[in-house]
Amino acid sequence: MPRTATVSPSSGPAKPDTALVRRARKIDRVLGETYPDAKCELDFENPFELLVVTVLSAQTTDRRVNAVRPTLFAAYPDARAMAAAPREDLERIVGPLGFFRAKTESLLKLSAALVERFDGQVPPRLDDLVTLPGVGRKTANVVLGNAFDIPGITVDTHFGRLIRRFGWTEETDPVKAEYAIAEIFPKRDWTMLSHHVIWHGRRVCHAKKPACGACTVAKWCPSFGEGPTDAAEAAKLVKTQGPA
Repeated sequence: MPRTATVSPSSGPAKPDTALVRRARKIDRVLGETYPDAKCELDFENPFELLVVTVLSAQTTDRRVNAVRPTLFAAYPDARAMAAAPREDLERIVGPLGFFRAKTESLLKLSAALVERFDGQVPPRLDDLVTLPGVGRKTANVVLGNAFDIPGITVDTHFGRLIRRFGWTEETDPVKAEYAIAEIFPKRDWTMLSHHVIWHGRRVCHAKKPACGACTVAKWCPSFGEGPTDAAEAAKLVKTQGPA
């Protein structure tokens, strides 16, 4: 069984062994070669748009969020406009995403907080971002890494699943997992590492039936065999893009 990086609540992240670090970084390099176009799959033009669409992406898909984005920001292009939006109009726009009442409430509170505390601007600091309504470390790291070029590790469901399958950590808590992975990779790699792993999780390393026989990093994966290992069978499971 490969050694993994763990986090002790009292002492902080344990230092991973050299073999684990080498194997993990090799996997990331190969995933980078596999997905040279990897990036955030949410469309955005500025930090405010990215913050909003990331909040909206909870419990739905990036593609559906991207579909409502043009209408949403044509009507409410900044925090001040969105904070003053009539609730029923906002609900109508975000309705196709599901949970529209809760998401409308989140956008109104988030926009109001940006106006009241940050003059309508998205702050480029994690400690500030996580104080905003509906914004946790995952959302904050998405915004920092992709809107501000400040390295961050995005521990979403795909990322968490794959880092455990790869044997990088056994942590299931997203914050502890983030800290454990931060011990394995240099800070400069964090944002693209997140994209590489998430893209692989959406396209090949599926939750219920990973396409092991079509995986470019199979030789370094201790979980090889959880899904079909036959190349032809596995190829049928591969998606060319993220979930619809």
